Amino acid sequence: MNKLGQLAYLGQWYVRALLGRRAPLQSVIFILDKCNLRCRHCSVYELEHPRVKTFQAIREELEDCYRAGSRFVDFEGGELYLWKDRKEGSDAFYTIDDVLDLAHEIGFFSATITTNAQLPFNGSHADTVFVSMDGVGKWHDDIRGEGTFARLEKHIHAFHREKPLCVNMVVNNRNMSGVDETLEYVLHNPDIDHIAFNFHTPFRETESLYLDPEERNNLIDRLMDYKRRGYPIMNTTDGLKAMKVQNGKVLCTDKYCWVTNFIFSDGSRSPKCMGFTHGVCDRCGFTMGGEMYSLFHLSPETILAGLQLRKSNDKKVKR
Repeated sequence: MNKLGQLAYLGQWYVRALLGRRAPLQSVIFILDKCNLRCRHCSVYELEHPRVKTFQAIREELEDCYRAGSRFVDFEGGELYLWKDRKEGSDAFYTIDDVLDLAHEIGFFSATITTNAQLPFNGSHADTVFVSMDGVGKWHDDIRGEGTFARLEKHIHAFHREKPLCVNMVVNNRNMSGVDETLEYVLHNPDIDHIAFNFHTPFRETESLYLDPEERNNLIDRLMDYKRRGYPIMNTTDGLKAMKVQNGKVLCTDKYCWVTNFIFSDGSRSPKCMGFTHGVCDRCGFTMGGEMYSLFHLSPETILAGLQLRKSNDKKVKR
């Protein structure tokens, strides 16, 4: 579908959504829960028998999501660059790039990946690469392990790209003091286009990382100020505002989170994210919730940012 057709689909989807039709626009598909790190906020590495989907299973999930109305897909893990599946009757293997090609072949407007960048991702077929970065240097290593930032930096720099590369920082009470340094790093790094911020969501056994609500609100005010000053923050101002905590709960609710559907590594499905599944929506840190809240409260900034993001493949990236 050409760009004009895509814009027409988005407009039609939005009008129908405002009239009460609930169909996903984006899908998040976890294709494995095998990883090469031991991050403080995650327990995937502890699985004795990690789940790894087949290429055929991923195809069926993509087709189901497309039929449901989704046109944007993000693949996640575990670590995607550990995924492979042997091609039938061959010694060759499918890789994540084959999965991305499949998504485009089915008709998705955009297919993105999220990686920890501990392995090379040169030549990725993703429309946008998101790299999980929890700060600069010691801040990142404290969360993900010694030496992980150096490898991340090396692989980001080696990524010869024509598509955007963005970093995603999840702020918790261990790395929040590194936010300002991280923003300066991204601003002056020609290999990175934008930074997106999320806040730690306190899933079971990770509650100790939860950011104090007052500190979180103060940080959101600082991020909005940085954005006004031209720092490359992907979050919209209205989306950040909606992530503030009031009376012990985030301002936005899970009312609009159906915009993204999820398929997990075990094949289970949810019309909303894992925060809903685990019952922690009142302390949600996934800022897509704030963006969806703003979208359906007719925020011009959020609507325009969404359109610009979806058209980013036509833009030159920062060098």
